[in-house]
Amino acid sequence: MKKNNTTPPIKDTITITKSKKRTRNTCHMKPKPEPEPEAGFAISDIEDIQFREDSVAEIRASLLKWYDVNKRDLPWRRISEGEASDRKAYAVWVSEIMLQQTRVQTVIDYFNRWMEKWPTVHHLAQASIEEVNEMWAGLGYYRRARFLLEGAKMVVEEGGKFPRSVSDLRRVKGIGEYTAGAIASIAFKEAVPVVDGNVIRVIARLKTISANPKDKTTIKNIWRLAGQLVDSHRPGDFNQAVMELGATLCTPLSPDCSSCPVSSQCSALLKTKHDPSALVTDYPTKVAKVKQRHDYSAVTVVEILESEKGTVDTSDSGSKFLIVKRPEEGLLAGLWEFPSVSLNEKDDLVTRRRTVDDFLKNSFGLNVNRSSNIVSRDEVGEYVHIFTHIRLKMYIELLVLRSQDLHRKKDKGSMLFKYVDTKTLATMGLSTGVRKAYNMVLKFRQSRSSPISR
Repeated sequence: MKKNNTTPPIKDTITITKSKKRTRNTCHMKPKPEPEPEAGFAISDIEDIQFREDSVAEIRASLLKWYDVNKRDLPWRRISEGEASDRKAYAVWVSEIMLQQTRVQTVIDYFNRWMEKWPTVHHLAQASIEEVNEMWAGLGYYRRARFLLEGAKMVVEEGGKFPRSVSDLRRVKGIGEYTAGAIASIAFKEAVPVVDGNVIRVIARLKTISANPKDKTTIKNIWRLAGQLVDSHRPGDFNQAVMELGATLCTPLSPDCSSCPVSSQCSALLKTKHDPSALVTDYPTKVAKVKQRHDYSAVTVVEILESEKGTVDTSDSGSKFLIVKRPEEGLLAGLWEFPSVSLNEKDDLVTRRRTVDDFLKNSFGLNVNRSSNIVSRDEVGEYVHIFTHIRLKMYIELLVLRSQDLHRKKDKGSMLFKYVDTKTLATMGLSTGVRKAYNMVLKFRQSRSSPISR
């Protein structure tokens, strides 16, 4: 991208769309005098929209001045420009990956622990995927953690220095257009834009863009407009300022227009003065959420007793749990979990247990139908785990078995499994759903007034 951030003076344009009347209050404030929108002037193609040169200069100055005073104190921002740029790039990279679909307040503690354990990309490159998943546990979207590790290994293998430009950063595993722009602008001062949901919302309101914000063409043009705005002298600060504005003031439902540093440039706010039914929150256009898929599964916490005792003692160091590694691709790729099988919505308890029994026998050689092997089998409860587009209802049971011959030949392509004790299980990087299932088992155990027996 060119570093010249000025554009030819052209007539500022505003997309005029008819809004349905609503009762929500608009943001009331008095922006600087602006010319009224031209009657009947509408643009259907946002490729024609640009920022005026004088507007660009004012937006840059106002946003940077506001950011210098109001920016949040976040750990990844504390690395000064005087420190090694590679260290700053690494911190930006880790923080941006963690922040994807995760709240800032949640990320802070994770980021601090991560940087304490792996302070440089070289340290991270030496880690195992199990260590990374353990550190990531609870953040969700574990594919992000795997890409961080794979990307770190790639950087180290290619000399150990971070790529400086967007084009070179894009070659690193797991670094997309947004993350590349963030690293390049914040750590290396390349005058390139970044576009996330906050930036889309801010620009859509500045230019009253009514096009679908999820549409690829719309997003492409938002990137173009963001490129016009980015400050060539302080590109990293400017990009963070726009995102900070969207996160703190120009929010989806309750924008604080009276405190906004660029309110005088906001076409959406201006429109509310001329159209009583218009709202700043009309922009960007609301898009219907993707309907969640409803899935069902039976999760069996299998505990193996090494002793011949007929009761379960939770302090028994000989007790181990069966865990299974998920496939390396797809949802929760490469993570360890308790054995689980997919169900139909209407499967009853008998059907669920029969499905589980077949799975355990075929996959691990565990024949639970021999009554002499079973110490106890109890329904623990149900838990609904929400993914982005999936609502997974899990039926959780605890199955306690006496020691069996667990050494079974693994055919090529068969799933990986192992047995771990309670202490190991507590330190593993388990997903939120798996951890919840285990905690439900522990709570169930505690609620029993007598030893579990069959």
